[in-house]
Amino acid sequence: MALGYRARKRLALLVLVVGLPAWIALAWWITSLLPAEMPAWIEFAVYVVLGVIWAVPLRFLFLGVAQPDPEAGPAIRSATKSATDRDRRDPR
Repeated sequence: MALGYRARKRLALLVLVVGLPAWIALAWWITSLLPAEMPAWIEFAVYVVLGVIWAVPLRFLFLGVAQPDPEAGPAIRSATKSATDRDRRDPR
């Protein structure tokens, strides 16, 4: 069963507000277990992996969240689209 637009938005917000800080705490704990004499390039690789791996399973949750609501009427979608287009044209 696919999540609706509003449910996906709420879940994405929950993940960013609760899940991401929890992941940061877990990653911090994991990096504290690393030995001090580890080569810098391995330590860098661990930081990169821990910094990216949280988003891999959640990419489908975040896809389309910034898009207009597909269940909304065409007037709302066109207003949102024109505002988005205006922002792209006006690079202030």
